[in-house]
Amino acid sequence: MQIHVIQSGQTLSGIAEAYGTTVEEIVRANKLPNPDKLVVGQTLVIPIVGRFYWVQRGDSLWSIARRFSIPMQRLAEVNRLSLNAPLRVGQRLYIPPGAKRRAEFNAYIEPRGATVSPALEASAREAAPYLTYLSPFYFSIRRDATLQEPPLDDFPAIARANRVTLVMVVANIENGQFSDELGALILTNETLQNRLLDNIVATARRYGFRDIHFDFEYLRPEDREAYNAFLRKAKRRFEREGWLMSTALAPKTSATQRGRWYEAHDYRAHGQIADFVVIMTYEWGYSGGPPMPVSPIGPVRRVLEYAISEIPAGKILMGQNLYGYDWTLPYVPGGPYARALSPQQAIALAARYNVAIEYDIEAQAPHFRYRDENGREHEVWFEDARSIQAKFQLVKELGLRGVSYWKLGVDFPQNGLLINDQFIVGKRGG
Repeated sequence: MQIHVIQSGQTLSGIAEAYGTTVEEIVRANKLPNPDKLVVGQTLVIPIVGRFYWVQRGDSLWSIARRFSIPMQRLAEVNRLSLNAPLRVGQRLYIPPGAKRRAEFNAYIEPRGATVSPALEASAREAAPYLTYLSPFYFSIRRDATLQEPPLDDFPAIARANRVTLVMVVANIENGQFSDELGALILTNETLQNRLLDNIVATARRYGFRDIHFDFEYLRPEDREAYNAFLRKAKRRFEREGWLMSTALAPKTSATQRGRWYEAHDYRAHGQIADFVVIMTYEWGYSGGPPMPVSPIGPVRRVLEYAISEIPAGKILMGQNLYGYDWTLPYVPGGPYARALSPQQAIALAARYNVAIEYDIEAQAPHFRYRDENGREHEVWFEDARSIQAKFQLVKELGLRGVSYWKLGVDFPQNGLLINDQFIVGKRGG
């Protein structure tokens, strides 16, 4: 699989010829929103086995082999070269595919209203082959410890058909917001806890959930130990059913990090109790904040490097956004919220306004600016194959369990292609 960045003057036919494939295959793989109007800086995933590399000044067979983690002898053999043969600048070399490692992938999916929309159901079906877990968001806890259910429609059947573990996400949300008061009520009342666990078990049995996922956010710092104790109790209960238990964690960089989102999340305890955790490594750039990458790789790395000092790496799913944002400038705190958009929508927007896509190497994120019909300037940050590839490299480097996506319903075909190219998706059954 090759990631290609569009340069000025390039055409699909020329790109297809360079890589030994067809225009139709490239269009199909990338679901191109603009096959007749490519954008400079746009990335394409070229659906070939392995990849090609064009020799640059200063390269040697040894340095190229090292760069792509392939034995030099193997690189020479596949390209029919002598080990001592000089390389020419611009010479094309074939890089065979590397070994795939097993990883697990989760995706949250958030139905709105009383039923699941056809588009959201289609998104779940399309993503399911690349998933270990499917997590409908969310079962909210009522104050009497009963549960408000989201619409599930065909999600259980989709999970079974694709050997995907259906995940029951349980959250301390009321009136559409995470509630510290609701969290304290449940975590400090044993009767309510036991009733909640009974209701979770009954619901999970009815729908076929096989992982119970607690997403308790904005808890009070003083409820930290109560949350840990509740998780231990829940884990013992679910183990009797043969189920997994997982949790969602805020993106911390130290055990003493202050703030209402962080203090009640005890990384070390969750690492000991839960089967796995999802660390929400996104939303540095968010709809109400200033324009910036949603998940810049530097801050993501710092969170994960702290996390693996407290939690076994094999229990960590790195959180990854599938969406980006379009901010109207100038940014004003409390002003208009940024508009969420998919990678496909971002590319179409750049094509519409005839602007090039730039790439921030430090953040490992694509972005661009444009001026709309009303003269207002906009700044867009989103995800592409390069930014996802950078995160996949981080998963491999740190030995993480895998990746968790927020959230399905965003059109990003390149993501599934890259998963399939580099990983064996762990499947636990339906």
